[in-house]
Amino acid sequence: DPLSRFDRKSAARLSRADQFGVIAAGEALKESGVTEYYSPYDVGVSLGAGAAGMIQAEQWLSETMAGKRARPSLLRGILPDRTSTAIATQYGLGGYQGTITTACSSSSTAIGWGADLVATGRLKAIVCGGSDAISLLTYAGFNSLRVVDPEPCSPFSLARKGISLGEGAAFLVLEEEDEAKRRGARIYGYILGYAATGEAYHMTAPEPSGAEAARVMNAALYYAGVASHEVGWVNAHGTGTPLNDVVETKAMKQVFGDRAANVPLVSTKGLTGHCLGAAGAIEAVATVVALNAEIIPQTLNFRGADPECDLDYCHAGKRESAVPLALSNSFAFGGNITTLVVSR
Repeated sequence: DPLSRFDRKSAARLSRADQFGVIAAGEALKESGVTEYYSPYDVGVSLGAGAAGMIQAEQWLSETMAGKRARPSLLRGILPDRTSTAIATQYGLGGYQGTITTACSSSSTAIGWGADLVATGRLKAIVCGGSDAISLLTYAGFNSLRVVDPEPCSPFSLARKGISLGEGAAFLVLEEEDEAKRRGARIYGYILGYAATGEAYHMTAPEPSGAEAARVMNAALYYAGVASHEVGWVNAHGTGTPLNDVVETKAMKQVFGDRAANVPLVSTKGLTGHCLGAAGAIEAVATVVALNAEIIPQTLNFRGADPECDLDYCHAGKRESAVPLALSNSFAFGGNITTLVVSR
């Protein structure tokens, strides 16, 4: 419960997504030590946000419809940059402060953009990730599309019916390797590259052949200078919807060819749910943690084999594996798709 981490006054001025973000970003900053080493003007924030502001919009509408004078603070909370502002203010970060909203790929793209800002020398360090919270309108929207599974989501299973919604936040702190080593920081992993592309196909459905999903994965490998045979496993977008899982399976075959059956494609959404704007960051952090622990995570809630999902999804359990490199996919509504290339 994020409220347990704030006093009453602070909690009142922060939305639920703000609270998640301030806590998670603070933990990442503390672990990294960058705020003690760099000028605050050299440390920035790159946030991926979804529709968390809808909670404030719902409250504003409810108060207005009840004939009350709606609180002005609710309107401020609707702004998508609210959480990045809260993080920068809380920790005194005066560098770049930005918010990316590309639906469910928002925080993956925010991590990629943050890596670019550091690599090009515009910042010494950046805390990047995402935060999101469930609202009634968000749930109603997904439910109207008939993509909410009444059971816990079961990615790549025959009986899958859709997503399980989740909420939360996750952040990484990025800086140049030489600087991190110079100050004796613990390095958990590397963002070797990323790609973010647009399918230009449909507002809610993925391009069915898998060609566009394959294109973003191949582009990420190209920008990272990595060959497909170096990839040990892929953290899938893996929502558990009938369309997404088949398309991602097709994309894997196009990227890895004959080797596709030997590259585990796993979804961590059976554990976390689909955390929307925060999903990409949560899954990127999970990928880094798994690489360090030398495991490949299990795809939970298996409910029967689907002949169209015929790859290795680690349904039986987690595996020990010392592979150093993985991909993390985020495929969003509107065709906003991103792949991160991550190594330990």
